[in-house]
Amino acid sequence: MTYIYVALGGAFGALIRYLLMLSIAFPMGTLLINVLGSFLMGIAYIWFSSRLNGQGALFFMTGVLGGFTTLSAFSLDVVRLFEAEKYIYAGSYILASIIFSILAIFAGIFLTKVIIT
Repeated sequence: MTYIYVALGGAFGALIRYLLMLSIAFPMGTLLINVLGSFLMGIAYIWFSSRLNGQGALFFMTGVLGGFTTLSAFSLDVVRLFEAEKYIYAGSYILASIIFSILAIFAGIFLTKVIIT
């Protein structure tokens, strides 16, 4: 049943993202989605932490917000590290996530161009 909650939430989140992207021009649509998703993740984090509703958290946080934006999960990870007073780890995580994600995109582009040409 857990998989169903996550899958349904993910489908719903992806649909919302798609509809917003149709109505708001790039890159502002992406920016809005990432900021809004992170804001909603903050609300959900407190809401579900105080209610012990595992299925609701899976549906909304993992499913809906995961389908809507993965930046919200990254942002929550950073907040949790700061709450645990792991400041250096949080900073390293931020830098590594951004740098390696961008490098991975370049690597994927390069590798694909090499393979198809």
